[in-house]
Formats: sequence, structure tokens, C-alpha cells
Amino acid sequence: MTIDYKHFKNKLEEEKKILEKELAQVGRINPDNPSDWEATPPADRDISQADENTAADAIEGYEDNVAIVKTLEERYNDIKSGLDKIKHGTYGVCQVCQKEIEVDRLEANPSARTCKQHMD
Repeated sequence: MTIDYKHFKNKLEEEKKILEKELAQVGRINPDNPSDWEATPPADRDISQADENTAADAIEGYEDNVAIVKTLEERYNDIKSGLDKIKHGTYGVCQVCQKEIEVDRLEANPSARTCKQHMD
């Protein structure tokens, strides 16, 4: 079986764009570390003159954003890793057994790191 690298590169790049948009809604690129995203407070709350409840809501919203950023950033880094593997000719190889990852697995998850046998 032959892997269509161009097809999977396109899939990964499309997902990367979507994730970047989603991440930008709840965070920003860390100015001190451009390879890292950090959560931002919800934009709809002005807490400069806030009462305790409004401040608590803002903190809760920020904590929600932290959790969302963490989840999205993990997926984003997996996508970047997949694109890097395509670039270096190592895409589609199981990290455990070094065998080719099944095409249907890559279709379902283009950033898969393992074959079906070694899925988590």
C-alpha cells in the first residue's frame, strides 16, 4: 500500500488552519515562546469596575479557556508533528513497531503516531 503524502499534507494543513482559528478565540501565541499558546480571559468581560461575582465569572471563564487551549494545543502539536514527518519522509510509520500505519487509520486521524495494533 502506498501513502498519498500530498493528500495527507492537505488534510493536516486544513486542520492546522482550523485549530489556529479556534485557539485564537480562547488564547494567543505566547510572546516569550512562539511555539506555545496561552489562554486569555474571555473578551466579553470588563472587570476593571467589577463586583465579586463578575470577577469570579471572569476567573472561571479564564480557567475554561486554559482547559480548551490545553486540549487544542495538544492536537495542534500533533498536526505540526505530522507535517514535519511528511517533510522529513517519516510520515505514516508507527513509532512503536516501525511498520507502515494503515491508510484507513490515517484517514480517520492524519496525525496518528501508531498503527492500529499500537493505538492507545
